Amino acid sequence: MKVKIDHEFCVGHARCYTLEPEYIAEDDRGRGVVREDAPEMSPETARRLVRACPESAIAIVRES
Repeated sequence: MKVKIDHEFCVGHARCYTLEPEYIAEDDRGRGVVREDAPEMSPETARRLVRACPESAIAIVRES
């Protein structure tokens, strides 16, 4: 699974990259960014990241 972070809503609470640093990194403005070198994400991890974001800036990407 994959997630995306909408930077129009992300304000840098740091919960995502604190919770899952293997998948999410911090950019130079303190916002989360999906790591390009991240391993395959489990559905549980993706859902945990979505729930952790107080701004609802993280969404699961549906792959076809």
